Amino acid sequence: MSSEPITLFDFASKPPCTAWNRHSLKTRLVLNYKGLDYKTEWQTEYPDIQRKFQPQCVSLPSRKRSTQLTRARSLPPNEQGVPYTMPVVRLGDGTWIKDSAQIARALEARHPSPPLHLDSPYRARAEQLAGQITKAVVPLCYARIPVSILNEPSVEYWYTTRRQRLGMTVDEYEKTAGAAAYANAEPHLQQMTELLREKEGPFVLGSEVSYADFEWVAVLEFFRRVDEGVFEEVLKRTGDEAVHRALLEACAPWLKRNDH
Repeated sequence: MSSEPITLFDFASKPPCTAWNRHSLKTRLVLNYKGLDYKTEWQTEYPDIQRKFQPQCVSLPSRKRSTQLTRARSLPPNEQGVPYTMPVVRLGDGTWIKDSAQIARALEARHPSPPLHLDSPYRARAEQLAGQITKAVVPLCYARIPVSILNEPSVEYWYTTRRQRLGMTVDEYEKTAGAAAYANAEPHLQQMTELLREKEGPFVLGSEVSYADFEWVAVLEFFRRVDEGVFEEVLKRTGDEAVHRALLEACAPWLKRNDH
């Protein structure tokens, strides 16, 4: 086993620099929950992501593209969407891993205790609901992220790439798609409430934490970092704020380390 700490490559933010991206938050929750030794590299701004990771990347034969767990200098670009994004981790033995789900599986394989219960059917349900809620509410976040979170080097990149992706400015997107955001999210939010109630909490599995919890907690923390008003309105639309606040409180020990 290498004595070198794990390196987590995370999105930078305005000072004080703290975690905000929901996918990176899932990885950070796993690292903190398992008590693993790691350090964070924050200096990556959006325009620099591809330049930062491309030097370590080479093309792999197509038969190997099914896995994202590779050795240093063998981290392939994404096959769809943006070629390179985060989170990315570099393990102490030089292994590079991208994608929060792949990172969780790799860390679970190397450090099985405490367990993440990655194959629980509750994890799949939580992941689906968290994705549906994020898709519904994110139009309210696009215009706020560059104002409240991003450093200047990332701001123009954000505005330009989101306009290309959306076919409109982020302000126009919020006015159009954002008008029905909470109404669209509400059915999924109430299903998330029912999921948390099934085992009488505070966690999805009842008294035992699992990756299913991190799927949802990471989204809630993302909303809170982007805009406190969005976070509070999301909780109001759940039908039972108490179960979600109880989950956040129960996961608080693994959210404390969010700035290094």
